[in-house]
Amino acid sequence: MLLGAIEAGGTKFICAIGTEKGEILEKKSFLTKTPSETLKKVVEFFLDKKIEALGIGCFGPVDLDENSKTYGYITSTPKPNWSNYNILGELKKHFDIPMSFDTDVNGTALGEINWGSGIGMDSLIYLTVGTGIGGGIYSGGKLVHGMTHPETGHILIKREKNDYYRGKCPYHGDCLEGMASGPAIEERWGVKAYELEENHKAWDLEAYYLAQGLINYILIMSPKKIILGGGVMKQKQLFPLIRKKVVEILNGYVFHKNILENIDEYIVSPKLGDNAGICGGLALAKLAFDKEGL
Repeated sequence: MLLGAIEAGGTKFICAIGTEKGEILEKKSFLTKTPSETLKKVVEFFLDKKIEALGIGCFGPVDLDENSKTYGYITSTPKPNWSNYNILGELKKHFDIPMSFDTDVNGTALGEINWGSGIGMDSLIYLTVGTGIGGGIYSGGKLVHGMTHPETGHILIKREKNDYYRGKCPYHGDCLEGMASGPAIEERWGVKAYELEENHKAWDLEAYYLAQGLINYILIMSPKKIILGGGVMKQKQLFPLIRKKVVEILNGYVFHKNILENIDEYIVSPKLGDNAGICGGLALAKLAFDKEGL
């Protein structure tokens, strides 16, 4: 079975052809420009590929309510020209096949469930820490949607007592994204995250804020696995720092072996690596085919 996948990002789009086993056969990326310019390239890529379903993991905010008049739209994004754009509707003009549309992070979570670090799990959270912070939640055997979709990066956290940085988020200032995203690290320390030394004090502070976020997710969603991806999490020294602080801050309240004994296997990196997002698109396409294509 040939499936199509789109990882629709604010900076670049990645399109791929793959199989129901998560195998990527062909992949192409291009910069995100105007909707008309970008979707023209997307359509051209898939036009002669004979795909049987298409999965779209998209930057947001997006409307995921199938009963809404704006289902499939990118809604109130600050990305110029993309606000209130019907991306799903545009793709349906060109391809009469089953399609599944979700956030990029929800798609990635589903990809990790199918072929990555979450195999065999019926619940997990995938968190990406990069230009922004966002999360995909899989619970009770399905992706979590509600009034909108989870916005895990904008939860409020406790400021470290000696930290006077105002925060990068234009909406909330010192929410999790405002304090721990890649742009926040750069603005706070004056260099990009990857330019900081491995033992720089920035990483202990970063781990403190990310650990607070994870504790909130653990207490509210009780996921069976937490997967941390994105550009900032390529700094592998963060993982042991985060795990240590999660244990310290929980202080024995969650009495479970995942926290007390196996935290190295509980808070992990994405097994799919840099292909996590596009494999998420394949997983969404597989979901659409299983639902509509039989």
